[in-house]
Amino acid sequence: MNLPQLFSTQKVLVTGASGFIGEHLCRQLLCSGAEVYGISRLKRSSPHAAMHWLQGDVKNFDELRQIWKSIKPDIVFHLASYVSGSRSMDAVRSTLENNLVSTVNLLTLMAEFGGQRIVLAGSLEEPNAGDVPIPSSPYAAAKWASSAYAQMFYQLYQVPIVNARIFMVYGPAQKDIKKLIPYVTLSLLEGKAPQLSSGQRQVDWVYVDDVVDGLIAAAHVPNIEGCTFELGSSRLTPISEIVQNLNRLIDPSIQPLFGALPDRPMEQVRVANLDNTRSILGWMPKTALKQGLMNTVQWYSAHRDLYLPHALNLAL
Repeated sequence: MNLPQLFSTQKVLVTGASGFIGEHLCRQLLCSGAEVYGISRLKRSSPHAAMHWLQGDVKNFDELRQIWKSIKPDIVFHLASYVSGSRSMDAVRSTLENNLVSTVNLLTLMAEFGGQRIVLAGSLEEPNAGDVPIPSSPYAAAKWASSAYAQMFYQLYQVPIVNARIFMVYGPAQKDIKKLIPYVTLSLLEGKAPQLSSGQRQVDWVYVDDVVDGLIAAAHVPNIEGCTFELGSSRLTPISEIVQNLNRLIDPSIQPLFGALPDRPMEQVRVANLDNTRSILGWMPKTALKQGLMNTVQWYSAHRDLYLPHALNLAL
């Protein structure tokens, strides 16, 4: 993708800009000439003149409305989310407010003030079209409802939405070290055996830089409003194989403890359908799993001082 000046003179608002995907996306947007505005509940600063941090909470409609009025964004990427695979009741309100309410707030403001496009981050956890719509977790329910609201706003109010349904993202600088790949990587780097579930779940893994390319395509390819595009590898790889690959890269002498944790109920096995993504967005993943894992291990090895010794329970 030819990034230079792709978003020149455009104001781009990114929620979740300080998160895993958000940081990678903002870097690419800055390289493409965009004036980037990130929303964070915490006060932040950036050495880059074109990166502006705004303090606010996307769950709070009035705060978000003031931010929107002050910058009048051309393009919005909504990545802010409470990401949790928990089946606990404790996750219900958090996912409702952080995932669904925040999405409806942004869609409402786009309907009121206008803009070129809002790109929403969907999830592999959402039920597929045609499935019996029973979400497997509070997070999945909130993401599924968010996508439904987006389609309603598009059909009733002509809000220019594009939904990017993102599969299991991995790569350097993932901050949630309870996620499988950072958890296993850091455990092995510390010489500890990671405690895992059975490892049998099959997952569609996609490298973070490839996801960023897909999000950028979703923002600039013309005449795709109302569409959903899947961003994944279109291949399933079991968790056990991921762990074994990391094991070989870091320390084959350590034996991961498969079966130390129970499998979560209602785990979903879904693979990305890239037909429309390829033909309309012109996007395909470029990073092979082996290379992506090697890049990830190298990053955590170089930055292991950022992480304290940890004893984590697997969250994936």
